[in-house]
Amino acid sequence: MSGRGTSEEAFIKVALAKPALKIERRANGELLLRSGYTLDSYPAQLSDHLRHWARVAPERTFLAERSGNGAWRKLSYGEARESVDSISRTLLQREHSAARPVACLSDNSISVALLALGAMQVGIPFLPISSAYSLMSETHDKLMAVVEAFRPSLIYVSNVTTFSAALRKLNLSGVDLVGENCDAAWSNLTPFSALLASRENGNLGGEYAKIGPSSVAKILLTSGSTGMPKGVINTQAMMGADGVGIDQLWPFLKERPPKIIDWLPWNHTFGSNFNFNIILRNGGTMYIDAGKPVSGRFQTTIDNLRSVQPTLLFNVPRGFDMLIPVLESDDAFAHHLFEKLDVIFYAGAALPEHLRGRLNALSLKCRGNLIPILSALGSTETAPVATLSHWCTPGDSGIGLPLPGVTIKLVPEAGTLEMRVSGELVTPGYYLRPDLTKEAFDDEGFFKLGDAVAFVDPDDPSRGLVFDGRLSENFKLLSGTWVQVGDLRLSLLSGTAPIVQDLVVVGENREDICLLVFLNAEICAGLCGLPNASLEDLAGNQTIRNQLRDALVEFNRMNTGSSRRIARALIQIEPPSIDGGEITDKGYLNQRAILSRRASLVECLYDGTSHGDVIFITRQPYEQGGAREPQR
Repeated sequence: MSGRGTSEEAFIKVALAKPALKIERRANGELLLRSGYTLDSYPAQLSDHLRHWARVAPERTFLAERSGNGAWRKLSYGEARESVDSISRTLLQREHSAARPVACLSDNSISVALLALGAMQVGIPFLPISSAYSLMSETHDKLMAVVEAFRPSLIYVSNVTTFSAALRKLNLSGVDLVGENCDAAWSNLTPFSALLASRENGNLGGEYAKIGPSSVAKILLTSGSTGMPKGVINTQAMMGADGVGIDQLWPFLKERPPKIIDWLPWNHTFGSNFNFNIILRNGGTMYIDAGKPVSGRFQTTIDNLRSVQPTLLFNVPRGFDMLIPVLESDDAFAHHLFEKLDVIFYAGAALPEHLRGRLNALSLKCRGNLIPILSALGSTETAPVATLSHWCTPGDSGIGLPLPGVTIKLVPEAGTLEMRVSGELVTPGYYLRPDLTKEAFDDEGFFKLGDAVAFVDPDDPSRGLVFDGRLSENFKLLSGTWVQVGDLRLSLLSGTAPIVQDLVVVGENREDICLLVFLNAEICAGLCGLPNASLEDLAGNQTIRNQLRDALVEFNRMNTGSSRRIARALIQIEPPSIDGGEITDKGYLNQRAILSRRASLVECLYDGTSHGDVIFITRQPYEQGGAREPQR
């Protein structure tokens, strides 16, 4: 383990691979980055790990979830293998095959995990669909489009009553409907328990042995932020290569079985291919968290974290933003949660520095040393990570270096470096869409990730890369000055904490930069002393408006260049819309969708009038000059 700018003694002792990087510099300015480690071999398919642990540690808990009485229902590796094989036999007996996927509309559960493994290990692709398309959407447009495009042969729902509104929108002709809590109104529903009925011994008709690295395991959907979701083919090789690469850079995973409490949805590559697969590969235990970092559901996560001591803490930045204040106010809970942690890991978005600093402070208080805060970069198309941080540093918020077996191409683009990826962990393409597949790769076969990166230290590339924003989000001002949105957004979030939950940077082909701001409603309500205040009330509250304006004035004082100086801000009174594609169920904002859907609000920031809701930061907000923030 390398200290990378601080003494090794500052961190808890965790086995991490030392940085190792090979660089090839091309005459056209492109760089090729490769790991200094050779990729180890990996099993033919994911369920080989299940068979290994069912043989080596059959009584060890693999999965756990809350039952109706609140107790943890636990499933061992031995029990899981028996159930998974039964599901595989039943699916084959019902003539399900690789020709059509098995779909799931529900949130994470033991049943979903068993169904996924049972399908994949005999070559039937598993298609998890975000429950938000069924339960949080009013139109169900994305759900209908996905089912029509991918034609699943089976659809699983955890509770048919809960999903009835969505199911009634679907053409279920020729589809096996499987679920639990059967409703008499759905006479064609097969109880999930029926899939477990086939218990005879056997080799699954030899179908298991046919599955190898090139077999399609999953179809994971993109967020659909620029249209309807695309189906990303995930092969067994992708998961195998990515998994062994992670384990090589994080050797501590082999030292003791990892334990996590996790809410991240399995329809996303982070929750499924990273979190779930880490547990399965290393014989660990996953406690399935029915909570979520949103108002009304986060207390479930807190209660679950109080009941178990994880060795890994995985989350998106929004989840840490909600968790940290609870830990800071409850020393006993903080010590309980941090006592056995090996690593804190975030992905899905960059971690603002103020959150990193508060996590470090909690580590020092609870452990006397720093717990490594690590991250990665990848996508649904890279199953999931192409780079991974694997050394200890208290300040660098980097995404690490390429995994073994991965080649990263860095292409100069608009003042930054576009990242492209090649390796066994890269998808062969999009399901049933050869046209989209062709567009996604360059002429050398590198997948175009769409992300920009930079070196932590250009003079020492072995210190790794940092995320530098989505290329599609960066823009030029009217002056021709490039605005690097990713870095600017992170700086602004730190500068406006804790009242701002998220924000969108505006200004393409404009004179100056403005913001659409989403408040942290709970924090702002507490500051105002208005616990039941609506978003509209908070947006108009002068205390909140003054605090936001003061924070942005201070930000401008430290950032005087036109590519970072903020002119105006407008607080949003409507939360981001899932139907409108403005936000994913992991909480990541889609800037382009928000700008399109809220175009009239963007115009309020630039129309040259004294719009009463706009907060003016600079003294000369318009080229016409001079207007200050009007009184409401």
